[in-house]
Amino acid sequence: MNAAAQRPDLRSFALLSLTAAAVLVLHAGHLPLWLPPPLLLLLAWRWQGYRRGLRFPAALRYLLVLALPLAVVASYGTLFGRLPGAALAVGLLVLKLTETERLRDARIAVAVAAFVLMSALLFGQSLLMTVLVCATLWPALATLAALQPGSGGTAALLRESALRLALALPVALLAFVLVPRLSTPLWGAPGAGEARTGISARMSPGAIAQLLIDDSPAFRVGFDGAIPPRAQRYFRAVVLWHFDGRSWTPGHAALPLEPLAARRPPLRYTISLEATRQTLLPALDIPLRAAAGTRFTAARTLLAAHPVDQRLRYTLESATGYALDPRLSPAERALALQLPAGADPRTRALAARWRRQTGGAGAAIIAAALRLFHDGGFRYTLVPPPLGHQQVDDFLFDTRAGFCEHYASAFVFLMRAAGLPARVVAGYQGGYANRLAGYVLVRQSDAHAWAEVWLRGRGWVRVDPTAAVRPERISLGATAAAQGAGAPWYLSGWWLGLRDRIDIVNRLWDQAVVGFDALRQRGLLTRFGVDPARWQSLALALALLLGALMAVAMALTLHEPRARVDALARAYAVLERRLARHGYRRSGSEPPAQFLQRVATTLPPQPARRLYELSTGYARLRYACTPSAPALAVRDWIRRAREFRL
Repeated sequence: MNAAAQRPDLRSFALLSLTAAAVLVLHAGHLPLWLPPPLLLLLAWRWQGYRRGLRFPAALRYLLVLALPLAVVASYGTLFGRLPGAALAVGLLVLKLTETERLRDARIAVAVAAFVLMSALLFGQSLLMTVLVCATLWPALATLAALQPGSGGTAALLRESALRLALALPVALLAFVLVPRLSTPLWGAPGAGEARTGISARMSPGAIAQLLIDDSPAFRVGFDGAIPPRAQRYFRAVVLWHFDGRSWTPGHAALPLEPLAARRPPLRYTISLEATRQTLLPALDIPLRAAAGTRFTAARTLLAAHPVDQRLRYTLESATGYALDPRLSPAERALALQLPAGADPRTRALAARWRRQTGGAGAAIIAAALRLFHDGGFRYTLVPPPLGHQQVDDFLFDTRAGFCEHYASAFVFLMRAAGLPARVVAGYQGGYANRLAGYVLVRQSDAHAWAEVWLRGRGWVRVDPTAAVRPERISLGATAAAQGAGAPWYLSGWWLGLRDRIDIVNRLWDQAVVGFDALRQRGLLTRFGVDPARWQSLALALALLLGALMAVAMALTLHEPRARVDALARAYAVLERRLARHGYRRSGSEPPAQFLQRVATTLPPQPARRLYELSTGYARLRYACTPSAPALAVRDWIRRAREFRL
């Protein structure tokens, strides 16, 4: 029988099933909730059937193969992209095991598992993810070793696979340093998902029924001097002027750059921004100059020339004490007072009453709005009730529950209705100050929205209405404000503290490994005397060297079974010469095993039985154990052949 057509033994299939399960678990975090449970059940069903020697029903397999892409399209609307592609690949991997009945099928399944495993790095390249990917390679390598004829015990297979994985790390490190970097990262594929904490150029408070907490890092900030207090850590990303009754957008009016007068010495800092696939760049309120490769909007927010598809570092100087645009132009005033016609009449009436009571004094109107939020029964929640057509009216007078977007939107509407120019600013606030490592970690959960009101003689003044409702949002952070408002258990204080300290290791990993781009690679090679102009030649030479080493290793591996067979042949030749001295000679066309059996028929019972055992053992080791014979069995046959005497 062809070796590739043989059925994998139970141990090999168990290791293969373990590999598929590990890949499924590793991808589970970004798969749709409906997919992992049935795949795990299907994998368990297939394992039980394989143990009993049963084949998976072909009709059911074909039905599942057709249903899987249809279900993925129903969930994502497409088969293309990271999320739908990962769901389809993981599902096909498990379905591949339902048709695995031959060694060739099992080897193909291992290759598919390795490919799907690699795709997990499209969703994150953290140190933990890299370690998990390497750990999942361990059972995959053990499966390949178990599929080889004459493989040892399970413990020996696992030890050998771990050793091979460890020996591959130096080669991987060498390739990581010397192989040219790609100009476009492989993980630049678009993603899709639910509404989560974060920023965008559009804010629609009433359109989100539940805001999911995305606790992944947004950016890290290293300050040249002391880290400013949390209350000063407002990172502006976009200014929203136009409101259509449901959404806030930047608008399209062409305005000049707003003048800025700094009242305190500027802070110098460097931001390491994670990939956002947007052009918005957060900056500490308020940047003095645009960084290289960026540009200012009129409201002094920063924009990148292209969407940020990979980690971006930029250095800025910002003023935390300033006077911004003390003289408002007519065009800016018109934009800052714009309201949709006929929208939210109750809110307009309230603002008009404040204006009459205060005589139009800006500070008094702002104080009245903040008192309303503080004393009016409002609450901070990430699970706000839905709003109707009159969003601001419904929020202020009915639901009175929401997060920062709701409060910023309602506050700016009140200010405009009272005759005060105002606008919404979205960005990030707070962050975890890691004093040990000297940087601030800002997560997506720190995304925030606040307001700016223009006051005569002062210019644009920041006002954060969320602080009037939930001061913990500013003093302790977004996750502290969410406590008791539907936040999950993993936002408890002890876990957050441990997680933020672990980020020190992640930051070092990001800088040394994930951030190892083409520029840093050229700098490293130049430091060791490698000419960048000859870099590609060096990479080609490295590839040839690695190929030669792999060829030598393969040749040695393939030569090892032949060496065992040669030892078997040499021992048989010694036995044949010993028999020849007693007058037993093999003809040229007589097979070795048949020759031993012929001699055994002429011997007394005891040596005949021993010689017959040597004959059958030789035939089995020489022909039935292709391509290699077990070393222990070969050594045992050689020992018995040497001890045989007539």
